[in-house]
Amino acid sequence: MSFSRRRFLTLAGTTTAGTVLASPLQMLYARVANGQTILAEGYGSLISDPNGLLDLPRGFQYRAFSRVGDTMSDGRLVPDRHDGMAAFPGPNNTTILVRNHEHSPGDSTGVEAPDNLKYDPTNKGGTTTLIVGANRKLIRDYASLAGTYRNCAGGVTPWNSWISCEENTSTPETNRPGNANNVTKRHGYNFEVPSLAQGIVNPEPLVAMGRFNHEAVAIDPRTGIVYETEDRGDGLFYRFIPTQPGNLTNGVLEALRIQGRPQAITRVGFPVGQKFAVDWVRIEDPDPAADTVRVEGFTKGAAQFTRGEGAWFGNNEVYFTCTNGGLAGVGQVWRYIPGATAQDGGTIELFVESPSQEVLDFPDNIVVSPFNDLFLCEDGEGEQFVRGVTSQGQIYSFARNAFNTSEFAGACFSPNGQTMFLNIYRPGITFAIWGPWNRRKS
Repeated sequence: MSFSRRRFLTLAGTTTAGTVLASPLQMLYARVANGQTILAEGYGSLISDPNGLLDLPRGFQYRAFSRVGDTMSDGRLVPDRHDGMAAFPGPNNTTILVRNHEHSPGDSTGVEAPDNLKYDPTNKGGTTTLIVGANRKLIRDYASLAGTYRNCAGGVTPWNSWISCEENTSTPETNRPGNANNVTKRHGYNFEVPSLAQGIVNPEPLVAMGRFNHEAVAIDPRTGIVYETEDRGDGLFYRFIPTQPGNLTNGVLEALRIQGRPQAITRVGFPVGQKFAVDWVRIEDPDPAADTVRVEGFTKGAAQFTRGEGAWFGNNEVYFTCTNGGLAGVGQVWRYIPGATAQDGGTIELFVESPSQEVLDFPDNIVVSPFNDLFLCEDGEGEQFVRGVTSQGQIYSFARNAFNTSEFAGACFSPNGQTMFLNIYRPGITFAIWGPWNRRKS
């Protein structure tokens, strides 16, 4: 871990787009509350794609690559279910993408690897790594994590690795006779994949970070504290305090508790913009035999957050989505502001609650662009869009899935900010998108 610690110390105290995350979402909600228009022209109307894949505004173009079934550089086939993804700087002006594949043991495809390179030989989830040139063409791709279960989202570290999260808590004890999804090891862990890994990494579960239905992580580069979401209706919001910043193998797991409101159910009944002081309850058994981490936390007074999904650290704060939260049941965004020290619990507030599908429809993955707009991958009903949110709080459509009704996932930007990378979940396709980013209209 010497490289990780060195990179951590170098990057500590720095963030990208750290001061722009609050404004677009806050302005969006203010416009809704005040009855103002929430629609912006953005980059203009979406143009029908003659290839029937991706509708984009005029002036933008895409390159599709790494489709399910393609042969990768290591001779293996590209798996399906392209999900969470991150972009990292690579040598010679390349971009390195590390991409999740949300596969279960019974799926027909998955990340291929010899059994001795898999965490669990029965499992088909994991990650692939893609090297993309400055011309946005795929140079090389290969499997980088194998044998894990439903790798949904995750998060980037300040030392340029990807934390891939298992969204399943199966164990051999939960196996059923004849079930195609039976396993040979415990699942429900995070796994670290360095961006510079040249092949399949040794799949070591980060047990101390907890065994639960993981979704996403966001790391505070000032402290190394990791914040974690849990995709369950009665999930919690966690923080992991590593014993040594940059080393995620040891530390303390805690769950957020709202002071004065023990066992709060946050799905409804919380006003937007009101800060609540919080403290943190320690999870004594982060690796239980059964799926009980959230049960222990809730028993100790921790707050429940319904279906915690995407998470992002910016402006020295943590933002995370609850996909089906709110009175309308179509999405919330929460903001956690850390305290000055780990002993100071900080505050939590409901930042945005969508009043209808027309405003936000099951927000999932979120990314902050280099030019201040937010991009949201909605995981709702019917047509699937990538929606932009301006700093004035207005929404515009940036991309439409013209191929099918599968969700978008994994939106991220190249280190130079000129290319958006994006996935269609099924059948798996990855896109590089570029164009006149500086020409957005108000």
